[in-house]
Amino acid sequence: QVQLAESGGGLVQTGGSLRLSCAASGRIFTLNAMGWYRQAPGKQRELVATITSGGNTNYADSVKGRFTVSRESAKNTVYLQMNSLKPEDTAVYYCNIVNLGVPYWGKGTLVTVSS
Repeated sequence: QVQLAESGGGLVQTGGSLRLSCAASGRIFTLNAMGWYRQAPGKQRELVATITSGGNTNYADSVKGRFTVSRESAKNTVYLQMNSLKPEDTAVYYCNIVNLGVPYWGKGTLVTVSS
């Protein structure tokens, strides 16, 4: 089994910053992509940012220049630094990892940006 422990969500004002963390544990063999998705109320889950084992990153257009995804492979941990937050960034953020080709999801952490 693989467990994902997310942390770092909360309430922040417009223009503020938050840093999300997600640590994977359990039967971790080869972590391929790691990243973050989000789901706002009434909307579908969408990609926010991903990072491969080689360090290649991919971002949603809506967060480019404001969010930075990084990983600490030795700790099986992925981070999401979120700056210049906007009310439209309000959502539940989910960590996602791919271990030996199998995707796993965290339980989600709520980010609320007040205007």
